[in-house]
Amino acid sequence: MTKLERLQNAYNPESFRKDGHLLIDKLANHLNDSFNNTNKKTLFWAPPEDELTYWKDYLENETSESFFDNLIQHSINLHNPKYIGHQISPTLPLMGLTGLAMSILNNGMGIYEMGVAGTAIERVVTDLLCKHIGYSNESTGFLTAGGTLANLTALLSAKKAFGNENHSNLGVMVSDQSHYSIDRAITIMGLSTANVIKIPTNKNFSVNVSALETSYAEAKSKGIDIFALIGNAPSTATGAYDDLEALASFAKEKQIWYHVDGAHGGSAIFSSTYKPLLKGIEHADSVIIDGHKMLMMPALTTALLFKNENHSYNTFSEKADYLLELSEHKEWYNLAKRTFECTKHMMSIHWYAIIKHYGVSIFDDFVTTLYDSGKTFAKLIGANPKFELAVKPMSNIVCFRYFDSDLNDISLNTVNETVRQHLIKEGDYYILQTKIKNNTYLRCTIMNPFTKEIHFKTLLNKIETIAKTY
Repeated sequence: MTKLERLQNAYNPESFRKDGHLLIDKLANHLNDSFNNTNKKTLFWAPPEDELTYWKDYLENETSESFFDNLIQHSINLHNPKYIGHQISPTLPLMGLTGLAMSILNNGMGIYEMGVAGTAIERVVTDLLCKHIGYSNESTGFLTAGGTLANLTALLSAKKAFGNENHSNLGVMVSDQSHYSIDRAITIMGLSTANVIKIPTNKNFSVNVSALETSYAEAKSKGIDIFALIGNAPSTATGAYDDLEALASFAKEKQIWYHVDGAHGGSAIFSSTYKPLLKGIEHADSVIIDGHKMLMMPALTTALLFKNENHSYNTFSEKADYLLELSEHKEWYNLAKRTFECTKHMMSIHWYAIIKHYGVSIFDDFVTTLYDSGKTFAKLIGANPKFELAVKPMSNIVCFRYFDSDLNDISLNTVNETVRQHLIKEGDYYILQTKIKNNTYLRCTIMNPFTKEIHFKTLLNKIETIAKTY
């Protein structure tokens, strides 16, 4: 077979049609088994070296026909109701189709002519998000690859707006529960992580508003110019929302940039029940919201929204004659002028397809159901003397631990860590652990709307049984 014949074979539309139908059937069966609890395993667990050996051997010795079957079998099952681990969404089946279209069309989206439909669709989506935040018509935004990149872009915009060219003495104020991406962004920006001023939190792990002035004054006394204040909506570890309205007032008083990290819980702008948690978000200079966390989309897709559209155009001003022409106009349609990415995938079609097929009300259905489930789980934990809540949950993130009054904290840490390792290897449930005030807590994020009370009860019984053996 010649080179051209091999390429023609690889690009054969009829082979794609046949293989595509087979794969859709496999994935539909996978979803059906997950929703009906036929698929018992949530996590396929194997030691890293064993898994590496398996796939090396498969590449050399097996036929390609079984690839997708093996991939499904060896992957974590986010659609299983017993997946209550990381903040990754069980995607809507529709997203399999948008992902397929996105991969085949492969529009680059850096400049308008490379992504005509996707660019216009992105504008529709970001305008809608701005409206639900409560911004005016002077706002705008764009989509980017993940919350970490979005936070970095927002802080670069904040620094540009601040106008201080002395990089060495700039700093930001954040909750001591803020996401690690803030520290990472500061490092990438060439600033000192010592200039990330961590504001203490209260007993509920929300930022202590009364400590804002003291933290600000201490930073100023060290010669640090605070250029931004960041609010959590919510924090990743405990799911606690900061008082966004109080933070907005403080930022306005100090004339500094106010950014809200709503990667997880900014989606509550769509919830008729939980939107009050975001009171004050409309005053933020910038907001991020992940589609792949609480809006049922595949990773990665994050919206970065700006209250003042001018700030979204001022962050980057590099020249690339082959790509972008100089213009006096803002050119919202040439996205590479505003984003880190030059080649950016058509992530906007995920958002648009959901809204077009189901309406924004499905976001309310999803967020409200999951947050309600967090309350249900917390109630069960609170009613069982063998468990202890770290904090009353404000969202679908629930932190708790197995508790025995006869054990000290060190022993309790060991027991809870052992429980989690047992669950991982067993693969029935998938949960996480975190450190809160130096103690180990089990951490669950309810991401599946089909996770019911019976799943929570079974998990607690399982944990109690495992703990009693150690």
